[in-house]
Amino acid sequence: MPPPRIAPSILAADFTRLGAQVAEVVDAGARIIHVDIMDGHFVPTLSMGPQVLSALRDLDLGVEFDVHLMVERPERFVADFASAGADAITVHAEATPHVHYAVQRIRELGCRAGVAVCPSTPLAIYGELDVDRALCMTVNPGWGGQAFIPGSPDRIRRLRALLGDEPDLEVDGGIDASTAGPSAAAGATLFVAGSAVFGAPDPATAYAEIAAAAGCSQP
Repeated sequence: MPPPRIAPSILAADFTRLGAQVAEVVDAGARIIHVDIMDGHFVPTLSMGPQVLSALRDLDLGVEFDVHLMVERPERFVADFASAGADAITVHAEATPHVHYAVQRIRELGCRAGVAVCPSTPLAIYGELDVDRALCMTVNPGWGGQAFIPGSPDRIRRLRALLGDEPDLEVDGGIDASTAGPSAAAGATLFVAGSAVFGAPDPATAYAEIAAAAGCSQP
């Protein structure tokens, strides 16, 4: 399986000092930054557009940008985010009838392709897809700071069995030092942490604690 890594989510960051906060977790060891894009339709809240991603890319921090599109018909937007500097783009299975096309288009644009599912969505869809990463939501998407759904480790375990060892299995929602370990034991390899990192008094220390819990060799 891929090695475990932590992806701090900028959705929970202080946008008045976004660049500084991202640089802080990069200095602590982060090599992936998670960017949540919300349209107010697929999920009830709005977040940001490709301009924010482009500005972060211009900081030249040497990190991967992992874009999570929580938007209706995400295939309409993948080119914009690829152009803005995304390294990986994940779309929701529930957001479009054209998931195969979206995955194909993401790869054509030179990015790794992921597909996400909400907590109530059957996992069987992954049997129909070839993805670079599968994102298992461990809360309902659209609101930050939610509690980790207790049954998530079993769902992660079943998804890992379906995927096999190769793809990244990403988990997103309620990830902190107490939930990263059980998620890793169940087969997760990429851990999105937002409020637990950027909402902490010391984001760098919080990042290191979550990385240790997930078994990262170089937090």
